[in-house]
Amino acid sequence: MKLIRRILLTLFIFILLVSLIAGVFFRREARRLYYVITLFDQDKISQNFRGIVDIFPTSVVKKPDRPNRFPYATSRIQLPAYFSHEDSTINTQNFLDYTLTDGLLIIHHDTIVFEQYSNGFSETDHHISWSMSKSFISALFGIAISEGKIKSIEQTVTEYLPELKGTGYDGVRIKDVLQMSTGVGFNEDYGDFNSDINRMGRYLALGMSMDDFAASLKRERTPGTYNHYVSVNTHVLGMILKRVTGQSIAQYMEERLWQKIGAESDGYWIVDDTGMEFVLGGLNLIMRDYAKIGQLYLDSGRWQGQQIVPESWVLASITPDAPHLIPGSPNSNRPSGYGYQWWIPEGGDDEFLAQGIYNQFIYVDPDKALVLVKLSSNYRFKKEKISSRNITLSFFRTIAEGLN
Repeated sequence: MKLIRRILLTLFIFILLVSLIAGVFFRREARRLYYVITLFDQDKISQNFRGIVDIFPTSVVKKPDRPNRFPYATSRIQLPAYFSHEDSTINTQNFLDYTLTDGLLIIHHDTIVFEQYSNGFSETDHHISWSMSKSFISALFGIAISEGKIKSIEQTVTEYLPELKGTGYDGVRIKDVLQMSTGVGFNEDYGDFNSDINRMGRYLALGMSMDDFAASLKRERTPGTYNHYVSVNTHVLGMILKRVTGQSIAQYMEERLWQKIGAESDGYWIVDDTGMEFVLGGLNLIMRDYAKIGQLYLDSGRWQGQQIVPESWVLASITPDAPHLIPGSPNSNRPSGYGYQWWIPEGGDDEFLAQGIYNQFIYVDPDKALVLVKLSSNYRFKKEKISSRNITLSFFRTIAEGLN
């Protein structure tokens, strides 16, 4: 009997020790996984979008000692009380409330003419960018090319990343990656729990390598023939940037972009457990700093007279140059056109946008010298993705039309 008790006690102690060790090592991953699963819940979404950097490990993009701040107009504009969309008249405040607008910023001729925060956000709070971060990666890519770190976007991915041979990215031109035309198969339906994009989120939450996830994807179409939005394409661009610069994305962004445009606040990139930045959607900034990439591109890559991003790259980034990239193309799974990680909306003249899920937007209208940022926690996005984007675009255009 004593022997049995001793064996049971030893077994109990062993199980307890294993449980404690597992708790120490996996508590972080379990917390992240729970966070990812409940990230978009109606009662948590605004708080989650404000506090992501407290859940995931991050790399910091340090602000300069002397930031540049947009001046304020002596007279602020008033938002239109109503705006039109197709055959409907929409109440502006109802629209802003319905889409859970966390922040709205309007910059006209380099000057803040409107700024508003809601849902617990303030001017010093960071907000997750989601896919708006792709446009920042495009800017860094253009800088790297100007420095000769990348010879040409006509080169293939596997010339720089031989570890992707045999994957969906084998032999694909870098240009096709920039233009979301890789032919790689990917289900980006956020409403489908088992979609590739949601599977990728759980992958990241468990601390697994995003490089390995990219290597798991297979080819579905001939590259360069169909505009299929695949978020992991941007991760491949990040892999190339990290390889050719010998720096982390955060370090390169800090030196080549963030310090030079005088960011007001530090930026934070979510990273996986290998230290690789989640470049396809993991950038966290304050709203005014999101506006700075819009202002930089509005000014053809110049900031206060200094050319930061090559002018030719900016122009190419916002110009669809193939039939499948034109707005409304039948060879695209999105109605908008596409450049180098920037959107070109249908029905416009010179407008372009960075945009992310749950209604994040950086809207630029060069003719009006206008940059507009809308940050949101629109939990209804899954069911209203296209209609919500189109209504928001009508709202932006109404504001633009009212400016001199």
